[in-house]
Amino acid sequence: MCGITGWASFHQDARTQAPVIEAMTATLTPRGPDAGGVWLGERAAIGHRRLAVIDLEGGVQPMTDRPEKPTIVLTYSGEVYNHHALRTELRGRGHVFRTRSDTEVVLRAYAEWGEEVADHLEGMFAFAVWDDRAQRLVLVRDRLGVKPLFWATVDGGLAFASEPKALFAHPGIRPRVDADGLREAYSLLFNTGPTVWSGVREVEPGGVLVLDRGGIRERRYWQLEAADHTDDQDAAIERIRTLVGAAVRNQLEADVPLCSLLSGGIDSTVLTALLADELRLREGPDARMRSYAVDYSDQAEQFTGDVLRTGHDTPYATEAGGFIGTDHSTVVLDPRALLDPEHRKAVIVARDSPIGVGDMDTSLYLLFGEIRRHSTVALSGEAADEVFGGYPWFHNPKALAAETFPWLLVTGDEAAMPLNPELDLSIGEFRDDTYRTALAVVPHTDGESPVEHRQREMQHLSLTRWLRQLLHRKDRLSMAQGLEVRVPYCDHRLVEYAFTIPWALKSFDGREKSLLRAMGAGLAPDSVLHRPKNHYPATHHPDYNRGLQDLARDVLATEQVRALADETHIKPCLDTPPDRLEWGHRLRLERVVDLALWLDHYRPELAL
Repeated sequence: MCGITGWASFHQDARTQAPVIEAMTATLTPRGPDAGGVWLGERAAIGHRRLAVIDLEGGVQPMTDRPEKPTIVLTYSGEVYNHHALRTELRGRGHVFRTRSDTEVVLRAYAEWGEEVADHLEGMFAFAVWDDRAQRLVLVRDRLGVKPLFWATVDGGLAFASEPKALFAHPGIRPRVDADGLREAYSLLFNTGPTVWSGVREVEPGGVLVLDRGGIRERRYWQLEAADHTDDQDAAIERIRTLVGAAVRNQLEADVPLCSLLSGGIDSTVLTALLADELRLREGPDARMRSYAVDYSDQAEQFTGDVLRTGHDTPYATEAGGFIGTDHSTVVLDPRALLDPEHRKAVIVARDSPIGVGDMDTSLYLLFGEIRRHSTVALSGEAADEVFGGYPWFHNPKALAAETFPWLLVTGDEAAMPLNPELDLSIGEFRDDTYRTALAVVPHTDGESPVEHRQREMQHLSLTRWLRQLLHRKDRLSMAQGLEVRVPYCDHRLVEYAFTIPWALKSFDGREKSLLRAMGAGLAPDSVLHRPKNHYPATHHPDYNRGLQDLARDVLATEQVRALADETHIKPCLDTPPDRLEWGHRLRLERVVDLALWLDHYRPELAL
């Protein structure tokens, strides 16, 4: 996994801009702590920071098609899991390889198939190719958007990067925020394309962007499609078992230490069990998968259920690790460490955004830091809820009936908006318009019942929007610690198949994630297999709440924060006793503190 950046311009000679590409590349050092490099041509500058995972000696980037007078230059981030099969195919087509890296497979695949290269790749990836023969820059992002890729126009062309901070090191791009950006950030709709930063956009998941002398053009090479489903229950369970198993086998390859994130929920437990079984097959019966969970020093005594959490994770994670036979560790965090300004600032810088989930982001960042001491790659259960129907809104009649994005009702985000109403951002109208646009692109099959129709909408919204912010969070916070996180449930073949399964089959036992639970029988303890959905843990210590209230009071004293934040909306959260502060109220305080840190670090030009 790595950080990529660069630009192409038809109005300047990039060979004179070495300090610029070096500065852009340096901002991504946490994503690639092992090595870095740049390439300069007349019309393009390409930068790369490397986290070495496969072929530690041979995968150096930027990579070119030949040492002298290269015609193709690649900067690549991610993992292509079918690179062995592609290497064999490309050799049969006459290509000669210098390394055993998946990076070179992507390079040779572009040389063979050009802009159609993405159709041949399986995995998580974001990459840029400068094709000097065609005077063309090609940007490609994986199907689910696991790996990030941002871009902005510059004089005569465009610049790109894994993170916006690299773009801001280019003299033609400034950190500027307008009303549209605040709507994108605080509406919590998770659009793909626009960002909080004016002029900075994302390449769409499953998208290709091409710059040449004719201009910029974008297209999608993949998106979800609806189809009639013909498998019965037993066949569907077996097909899911095959697809998840294949994803696990593909994603276990690494030349560095690897581990699993084991929370004690069904998603991570089934995944870890399959990983451990596969590892024993490859390395012998005594091989043990490392697994990690997170907890807080107060959790056993202070745990309080809320809309997102029904129980304490640690006992379930410990039981699951013992059942599977992993080398399991629980990283225990002091709640007061989550208030450390340096930790919180590191999270804001990693995200490049004021929007997050406060202590849960900080704790994930600290967890990844502890894991990185022993492992370079971790596998995680993201996307199982979206794929198998695990979230409350799939089962909540109020959410199903609501004419808005379902998470706004279930998670309490509807009330967690600290923006000053005097800004007049019309967020309500923006949400309504965006919701209608989102529903308009949901694919359906003929003859769907009203229930199936609505559940198809819910799954599409979850996979194309809600999942987006989870993947961003996981990528940015892990890569800030130099840790690669893989997500097998995001395998596009699994997602494609599951999207066609009727809701009646997905919930055949009247519960969430029926198919995953059936598939996981024997892989997890019964206590975990039948446990209700539980979200990422948060501290419940009154000292944390008290410290958060103090931080919020301090930042509200600054002029720029007062201009953006709604003090009337936040005051009740400040006046509530710390031991009675509800999660939704605490989220308001988290967001106003993060807003202040973001403003202080980036000092954006506010064009409101």
